[in-house]
Amino acid sequence: MSDWLSPEEWTAVRLSLLVATTATIASLPIGVAVAFLLARGRFWGKSLLDAVVHLPLIMPPVVTGYLLLIGFGRRGPIGQFLYDWFGIVLSFRWTGAALAAAVMGFPLMVRAIRLSIEAVDRKLEDAAGTLGASPLWVFLAVTLPLCLPGIVVGMILSFAKAMGEFGATITFVSNIPGETQTLPSAIYTFTQVPGGEAGAMRLTLISIAISVIALFASEAMARFVGRRIEIE
Repeated sequence: MSDWLSPEEWTAVRLSLLVATTATIASLPIGVAVAFLLARGRFWGKSLLDAVVHLPLIMPPVVTGYLLLIGFGRRGPIGQFLYDWFGIVLSFRWTGAALAAAVMGFPLMVRAIRLSIEAVDRKLEDAAGTLGASPLWVFLAVTLPLCLPGIVVGMILSFAKAMGEFGATITFVSNIPGETQTLPSAIYTFTQVPGGEAGAMRLTLISIAISVIALFASEAMARFVGRRIEIE
């Protein structure tokens, strides 16, 4: 592949994989917790939480990126706190691109995991509870294994969304080659320069291939995990 792609194109591919992987792994614990709250929780503000979680799917991605820039930029309340206390800079860094990708893919992850949790038979959880298991142990030993296929699907959908994220990313961290230029940003750049059609087409084919692989992988892994759970 290195002979087919230029160094700049190969860098964009590697950076996209890094950003998408980081975004998926970092958002997974929060995604599981939020999905469980929405699936089983009874509290005031549940509808509001549900709306906030799904807001990135409804708003234009540029709006999401602008809100991230206001909140997590160097002069934003959260961004300034992270920089002053931990030396962490997110704006115009690949870590910021991972944050934007995580925010955009988060609703898909939560949705898949929530549906999986809601499908778990409550009688199994109640039975574990009557045997003396604590709520945390019931979740870890019963609920979590049974909803594992949904977690796998949610992770892969979030990863695929992160790979294709453009609007929020370019608004929050710009389009810096080697630092924040992911596949969509690189494709956009190629379309803006004379003679860039070939590079744009190569990266487009790679994006399509990764998306198709992710979809097939989500189906295959969900079925595999489901069969393992049935056997056990």
